[in-house]
Amino acid sequence: MTSQPHVAIVGATGAVGREMLVCLEERNFPLSKLTLLASARSAGQKFSFRGEELTVEELTDKSFEGIDIALFSAGGGISLHYAPLAAAAGCIVIDNSSAFRMDPEVPLVVPEINAAAAANHPKNIIANPNCSTIITLMGLAPLHRAFGLTGIIASTYQAVSGSGAQGILELEDQMKALVNGTPVEMSVYPHQIASNVIPHVDAFQDNGYTKEEQKMLHEGRKILNLPGLKVTCTCVRVPVMRSHSISVTAIFEKDPTVEAARAAFEGQPGVELVDDPAKGLYPVPLGTTGLNNCQVGRIRKDQVLPNALALWVVGDQVRKGAALNAVQIAEILS
Repeated sequence: MTSQPHVAIVGATGAVGREMLVCLEERNFPLSKLTLLASARSAGQKFSFRGEELTVEELTDKSFEGIDIALFSAGGGISLHYAPLAAAAGCIVIDNSSAFRMDPEVPLVVPEINAAAAANHPKNIIANPNCSTIITLMGLAPLHRAFGLTGIIASTYQAVSGSGAQGILELEDQMKALVNGTPVEMSVYPHQIASNVIPHVDAFQDNGYTKEEQKMLHEGRKILNLPGLKVTCTCVRVPVMRSHSISVTAIFEKDPTVEAARAAFEGQPGVELVDDPAKGLYPVPLGTTGLNNCQVGRIRKDQVLPNALALWVVGDQVRKGAALNAVQIAEILS
């Protein structure tokens, strides 16, 4: 890999693709050239990068010749078709979809947690984990290193931007309808999302859990290299524009004190402690939107389970939960 790679963003006009562009510029990522790729419908759009105007090109089977790293954020179907073509052309793919996450030959990487896993990528593909999984594990990894994680009981509070631009528009339109007393229309979600919460993110499976809820289990085991990790999760869509929040009860091998748990976050990259409830200080979605770091607060001893802590983790799912994490993986490679 050259120290000045030619980088491409696949799905450059979407919310995550645009955030990838921002992250590359903010972090002064060392690249020789940046190519923006998207569907024929989006080709021709122009974006500014480091003072230059870049034109989005149409994604085709031949798009990856001469490209060293491709950041994919265009959906699982696009990834399944184009990622192997890019890999065969000698490009290393960092894929934001769920298409390859559970492939045993594809590393699933959160750089602050398991950066070394990125070194072994026999298929030239590295997977970005699910956004809720990333944010949750950013809050749990320092505690796992200190006390040995054995189980997770979690409830997520997921922003509508996790559904893409249409989720944001639906919430905005419904809020206007409620104010104006006009009929509320629904297309993205099975129920009204304005002034409501919906315990339904992704498709339901035979065991009663959704695919989103099962990602916390399977991806958590792979990232932490804990095949016996026990996880139960309920994923909830809430009327918040951006940043996901997760309520977590974490069970450990060792009995942690709250003081030791707080100390475990000292000096840890990518995560910060915001935990002084008496002063009204705890993580909230508006407080993390646009930030690189995830935040942890409300740390307390669980009153039901032994060796357990209850905590609250919040992070920007478009940034650390997707775009930033992909760019950080690219930084490991370059």
